[in-house]
Amino acid sequence: MGKDIQPTNLLSPGGNLEAYIQAVNSVPMLSAEQEAELATRLFEKDDLEAARQLVFAHLRFVVYVARSYAGYGLPEADLIQEGNVGLMKAVRRYNPEFKVRLVSFAVHWIKAEMHEFILKNWRIVKIATTKAQRKLFFNLRSSKKRLGWMNEQEVHDIAHELGVEPHTVRQMEGRLASRDQSFDLPENDDEDSISPVQYLEDSSHDPGELVEAEDSLDHDHKRLMNAFGDLDGRAREIITARWLSEKKLTLHQLADRFGISAERVRQLEQNALKKLRGKLGSL
Repeated sequence: MGKDIQPTNLLSPGGNLEAYIQAVNSVPMLSAEQEAELATRLFEKDDLEAARQLVFAHLRFVVYVARSYAGYGLPEADLIQEGNVGLMKAVRRYNPEFKVRLVSFAVHWIKAEMHEFILKNWRIVKIATTKAQRKLFFNLRSSKKRLGWMNEQEVHDIAHELGVEPHTVRQMEGRLASRDQSFDLPENDDEDSISPVQYLEDSSHDPGELVEAEDSLDHDHKRLMNAFGDLDGRAREIITARWLSEKKLTLHQLADRFGISAERVRQLEQNALKKLRGKLGSL
């Protein structure tokens, strides 16, 4: 462990970030077998020591994720601390029967906490209060070709690309322009001020796009799983074999499996898809 970091303090970087990173990197990584054993103890017996070991072994991954958001001018230590919260939430919700490594399961929770922190604390984001406005804000920043006001053609091109009305693009551009300021802060400015040099965008990891994509994917997946769970066992097996399996089965193969005609299998498949469409609104 780093000399300024004790094991009980690993969840918070504190004032010595370098020592913290050295400390978390010194925590041994878990093998798949060790991870499964600890996860089972936590899941079945609510073993808090097992939870602690699972969290500590994955703190280095939180540091790795936090560094991908360095371009937003927020303290890395704060991003790490928020990511650690997400990691702890993931560990509490992790089920060893998922048959995936904890790191794959936890990445969504870690990023979600960091995204929420960025959206709350990166000041300019506050001009976009709804999900639709956030999406337009992040896309507009990446789409603008120059610092001045856009001409009509640029406005219409961006509106067409993002599927919004031109006046909506103009409105958001006005909000962006209203926060313009010098590239560097004046020497006598207060500590709460922020300048473009502090929030230069890291275009390789755009939290706006990630939040939008992950929220949508997670929501759609939950709806699909709920709808799928309402089907009877035979219908679920047919849909899985016909649509979800890597090696899809034919109607005749399923007919042989269930001892019914291929036409009956087709009817069951269509009925199941109709029920799913009804639950989801559309596929």
